[in-house]
Amino acid sequence: MKTKVVIAMSGGVDSSVAAHFLVEQGYEVIGLFMRLGIDKLDTITKAKVCCSLEDANDARSVADQLGIQFHVLNFKEAFNRIIDAFCTEYLNGRTPNPCIMCNQELKFGRLLDFARMLNADFIATGHYAKVERFDERYLLKKGADARKDQSYVLFSLNQDQLSKTLFPLGIVTKETVRRVAKDLNLKTKDKPESQDICFVLDNNYHSILYERFGDSITPGLLKDTHGNILGRHPGAPFFTIGQRKGLGVALGTPRYVVDINPQENTVVIGTDDELMENELAASAINWISIDKLEAPLEVQAKIRYNHIPAPAVVYPCGAGKVRVVFKEPQRAITPGQAVVFYNDDIVIGGGWIERKNT
Repeated sequence: MKTKVVIAMSGGVDSSVAAHFLVEQGYEVIGLFMRLGIDKLDTITKAKVCCSLEDANDARSVADQLGIQFHVLNFKEAFNRIIDAFCTEYLNGRTPNPCIMCNQELKFGRLLDFARMLNADFIATGHYAKVERFDERYLLKKGADARKDQSYVLFSLNQDQLSKTLFPLGIVTKETVRRVAKDLNLKTKDKPESQDICFVLDNNYHSILYERFGDSITPGLLKDTHGNILGRHPGAPFFTIGQRKGLGVALGTPRYVVDINPQENTVVIGTDDELMENELAASAINWISIDKLEAPLEVQAKIRYNHIPAPAVVYPCGAGKVRVVFKEPQRAITPGQAVVFYNDDIVIGGGWIERKNT
């Protein structure tokens, strides 16, 4: 009897080729499209956002070509909770990463539940990352394609999830994936990359904040780091740490958002130097390569998806919290983003960056 794998198929080229690789490796493959209730046109790119009806049809077409089973499940209610959580983070002065939330709740939550219902042995996705077993633990490692590595957004996976997960694209490059898709003449072979946040259209999250929580957003004061009032802003949730554009003031030299205080509804701006910080606090820590942190640990710490990991020391603070001290100051450490710890290509663990006063 073949080993059974349920793979999340988004209708994109990555998951399509990942499904092909699994078939080629001899697995019994079952494709699953997660219907999230999104079917809108991005008016800037003129392209459908991911997880639309068109994407479902593309995924089904690939599944038919590969000769595998295909299912569509409606996760709209669960996805709506992710969108609400995304908005709430901004209301609380934080900058969320909904892709990690989606991984937690859907791709490695609901997808795994569905796989178990079918008595499947594994789940799979088109992420560029690797899972390896070493010394009784499952390790999460960077993908072979450094430009596409997605281990950062997978830091929250636990040992049970990792033990049931396959990443067929972990050992290949994006160029290889495109070439395979063209060789197979898959319907998704020329499909462009999906945008970062699938439910944010026009690259503007303000509209969804207005739509869902407009009554909670009010104008407030714009201050400098000494407390001087510089002007007013339209709503603190519309700003994020490091933002330069749209501040509404001109002071002769560049200024950036350096802090957001949701309690006072104030946005603080400062110079580039005032964006630099040596340390952060993080909570909800998930350890992967180790069971727990008992002593200070030297790591390479990554504070956002496109950040180059920087040398740091992680100090345990108890109750799932740590303090991270960098060897050199880092720019725009942002509450709500994930901090992920690496040892070369191995993910040690990670957590969520807290506000400065936490």
